[in-house]
Amino acid sequence: MNLSNQLTLSRLFLTVLFVGALTLATSWSLPTAFFLFSLATFTDWLDGFIARRYQLCTNVGRLLDPLADKVLVSAAFICLIPFQALPAWAVVIIIARELLITGLRLLACEKGVIIASDRFGKHKTGWQFATILFYLLLLSVKQFSFLDPRWILWSWDYLGPVLIGITLLLTVASGASCLWKNRDFLK
Repeated sequence: MNLSNQLTLSRLFLTVLFVGALTLATSWSLPTAFFLFSLATFTDWLDGFIARRYQLCTNVGRLLDPLADKVLVSAAFICLIPFQALPAWAVVIIIARELLITGLRLLACEKGVIIASDRFGKHKTGWQFATILFYLLLLSVKQFSFLDPRWILWSWDYLGPVLIGITLLLTVASGASCLWKNRDFLK
């Protein structure tokens, strides 16, 4: 198990801690969740950087990295529903896409082919991370009453839906692109 794959596995562990922090009702739970999610997204970048830089790319990593991303993103979006950050229907679309592509990867793997994440999928993941971090940051800052809440509410009401729209568009488009490129595995 090389360093890159260990970082990917650490993202799964950080996801568990993140969900625990986000579901606690303490004064520091939201900032802690924001920190843990930020750390998890950093490990996503770092494991990819290390794998490419030191040529540590493995088939295990090609399968495990997108799976760890999907678990992290799905957990975060589900946990943000009670905060009314995202509508449940949007989260269902995102998770359905993630499960569909994971199923496609498993079908390809049975035939000895590894479907690695492409650039489109990486952009989608980046926007998903950005959307989650945006809402986690606003929720964290909102906990401190000495800050002016008007900019938080404006950001939540106007910037948030734009991020959600971009994220949904990229999620659906990258899923459709991946399915089209790999349609032979669906036959």
